Amino acid sequence: MRSFPLPIALTARLSPVVVLAAAGWALSSGPLAAPEASEKEPTGKTASQQSPTAPSETQAVKTYAAAPEPCDALSAATVKSLVPGAKTAGKEIPSTDSDLRRTCSWNALKGYDYRWLDVSFEVLDSDEAAEKSYSGRLAEKSGGGAVPGVGDAAYSVVNLTTEDKQDTREGVVVARAANALVIVTYNGSDFESKKAPSTDVINKGAIKAAKEAVAALGKARG
Repeated sequence: MRSFPLPIALTARLSPVVVLAAAGWALSSGPLAAPEASEKEPTGKTASQQSPTAPSETQAVKTYAAAPEPCDALSAATVKSLVPGAKTAGKEIPSTDSDLRRTCSWNALKGYDYRWLDVSFEVLDSDEAAEKSYSGRLAEKSGGGAVPGVGDAAYSVVNLTTEDKQDTREGVVVARAANALVIVTYNGSDFESKKAPSTDVINKGAIKAAKEAVAALGKARG
């Protein structure tokens, strides 16, 4: 069998599957009270007897309180179609705070065809915080465009990289739903031809996974 060196950027991700292959993210409440009105008020009334201030909108209950199980976000059929040869159960990546951020990964090398898929959920303190994080992530990306019908807002971008003459194409979809973000990363390479899957294949695959993940987030709402 011919030897097909892997690009350095993929070596860390590929290590488990390559071994096997080798073996076979100040109002003052209106104007001050007129003196006349003030004189009519009982002299003993204290501040504690005043009407309470209306609750702040930022104190409202969050739509999503915790990140759902990321490895349950995709159907077995979707995993099989996007990452041929991968275990459909996926592998959850350790997180420093699993209530707020959780990620599941699937990867496999089938023949010479390699695929990697990540699905991440991030829960923030408010819709405003999620909007700010979403905008910041988009500012880091170049190209791509909006994805209608996915959460409150979604954006996808696909990029091609080449290292050691090996092409790798990666698609990223970032979606926001209320105070949560869904981030999907999907990439692939062909180690025989040294080429990468088409932009259309990677983009559609990433969007498909993002739609299912956003739907899974909605089911976990509570």
